[in-house]
Amino acid sequence: MIRFEHVTKRYDDGTTAVDDLSFEVAEGELVTLVGPSGCGKTTTMKMVNRLIEPTSGRILLDGEDIAATDPVELRRRIGYVIQQVGLFPHKTVLENTATVPHLLGWPRGKARERAAELLDLVGLDPAVYGDRYPDQLSGGQRQRVGVARALAADPPVLLMDEPFGAVDPVVRERLQTEFLRLQSQVRKTVLLVTHDIEEAVRLGDRIAVYGAGRIEQFDSPAAVLGAPATPYVADFVGADRGLKRLSVTPVEPGDLDQPPVVRLDDPLRAAADRLASEGARWAVVLDDDGRLHGWIGAADGAAVAEGADGAGTVRAHARRMAAWVPVGAPLKQAFSTMLQHDAGWVAVLDGDRFLGVLTPARLHEALRRSIDADARDIARQDVTLQSIPGA
Repeated sequence: MIRFEHVTKRYDDGTTAVDDLSFEVAEGELVTLVGPSGCGKTTTMKMVNRLIEPTSGRILLDGEDIAATDPVELRRRIGYVIQQVGLFPHKTVLENTATVPHLLGWPRGKARERAAELLDLVGLDPAVYGDRYPDQLSGGQRQRVGVARALAADPPVLLMDEPFGAVDPVVRERLQTEFLRLQSQVRKTVLLVTHDIEEAVRLGDRIAVYGAGRIEQFDSPAAVLGAPATPYVADFVGADRGLKRLSVTPVEPGDLDQPPVVRLDDPLRAAADRLASEGARWAVVLDDDGRLHGWIGAADGAAVAEGADGAGTVRAHARRMAAWVPVGAPLKQAFSTMLQHDAGWVAVLDGDRFLGVLTPARLHEALRRSIDADARDIARQDVTLQSIPGA
């Protein structure tokens, strides 16, 4: 969808902002441009909508050289979101959102209908917020309106320049989550500029790590964190890149342990005998439909000895299990869930179906296996780990 071919931007004072840049962004892909201030990432993005003209090279949009396109018409086909949002203070939220459709000559009713649809999509009820003015909104709400406005004319390409940088960390995380949900629905081709490697990793399908006017590495988030291409990239992503990688490494079925499983209506004595025979300290408890109910510990079997005939079922002693994640969730989410619930493991579900449990040891193995798979360019399940002495 977007292709840079040997693009250079050199200013009259001799400063080279971008040097011989070549890369491609596929249709529906979200690429994050990350690097320190002054490295050329914003210049790269602004050349796509001709706010800055390249000195040499070509930029193609859907196969068309943008140099042959009228800049104003080009910009009306490209959504643009900036950190300061740039809403018109004298216009309502609905009018701001309908700006580009109006410029494109859409009928007033159609433009307002589209604006209301987009406000609802970004989580702002048009009946509540449509008639408000920008100064009546929070920073996060204004940023949502900016995204809605950029999407109003249904552009194929979206450019975002530090879109969530002007809000506090809690709001920023919520906006990132909301944008990922939105992108899963609209699947725009997105170039997003950020200086925050964690934001780049969380949002990007691929990451372009910039040095001084050049891309040092253009790869998946997992590869950038697990196998930095240069010492510069390794230094930029940080010594804690292993921890950052937790957020882009999914939980897979092969990562899971299979503990003993008992049912709610199983006799307690039978459950206790099974745990004893397998030398297990606990078992997962499922209901009759195979859904996760909780767990039961071997110590609970002591209650059997108190009854003359060991009457009773697992149901009376099972403990609810709140520590669970869906399969495919990031390892970071699984680790956070363990800490939040002070749990020694988390259950992993596929919908309602119980798949197994992830323990801290298996989480560590999953991370090591993922890093090794990227470094050797093989499938994760094909990695054989060597044990660590003392582990």
